[in-house]
Amino acid sequence: MSSTVVPEETAGEVRQVHEPLSWPSELRRQWGRRRTLWAFGLLLALPLVLVGSFAFGQRSGNSRGSASSRIFDLAQSGAANFSLVLVFLASELLLVLLAALFCGDAVPAEASWSSLRYLLIAPVQRARLLTSKLVIGVAATLLATVLLPAWGLLVGGIAYGWDPLTNPLGENLSWGQFLPRLALAMAYIFVTLLPVASIAFWIGTRSDAPLAAVGGAVLVNILFSILDQLDALDPYRNAFPGHYSRSWQDALAVSPDWTDMVHGTLWSLVWAAAFTMLAYRRFRRADILS
Repeated sequence: MSSTVVPEETAGEVRQVHEPLSWPSELRRQWGRRRTLWAFGLLLALPLVLVGSFAFGQRSGNSRGSASSRIFDLAQSGAANFSLVLVFLASELLLVLLAALFCGDAVPAEASWSSLRYLLIAPVQRARLLTSKLVIGVAATLLATVLLPAWGLLVGGIAYGWDPLTNPLGENLSWGQFLPRLALAMAYIFVTLLPVASIAFWIGTRSDAPLAAVGGAVLVNILFSILDQLDALDPYRNAFPGHYSRSWQDALAVSPDWTDMVHGTLWSLVWAAAFTMLAYRRFRRADILS
């Protein structure tokens, strides 16, 4: 992401031509960071940890018949069920945390390295710099969202076989039905992560502390989740980010109802657009010396 100076002699003068900030260079920069490698390593380790936990639970013979134990028993019935339980567990916290990390850490980390000031003086257009970091952060979030169920299917298939989806009510989805529905559900989950990513991105333009951006976005998400439990806030809580976060499960029903998914998509895009515009507005007016 650095600016390359190339001298050119024209009419006895030396001009400086700056290489424009490119997405591939930003991609290499962010992918080579340890936090990215650790984040994806944790994502890949999660299904392996679940398989090990299920095996340990079977050996111990400790089953209390709770709702959670029934869900975990269902997860061991085949690759489709295992991947679905994995998505259910990860979408509540892990994917939210990764979205906040990828989109909230990029700008304040650059500021903490004291390289942001150089990039803006170089010169690199502020909107171009911000767009580069936002695109790579959103792309990393999308990759994590796609990688989670794909890796879960592979691990679940090897550990528990390749049976299609079965739910406790006995309703089944064939692989031909399940895979498109799962792809649609993951696309919806990705859209519902955009508000968290944009809030983290906005906080990142206001702070040079990466932890403040990531933690702030996660705390805001938790706060909205708590407020969403209050019936007294009807119907306003329907507009909260995360109110429809579990509606992706409707896509996997035998007879799906798309109403909540449509509402969740629209509200997520509204929140994401609003905080993204606030981030650009803040960054374009920020004092680069501060």
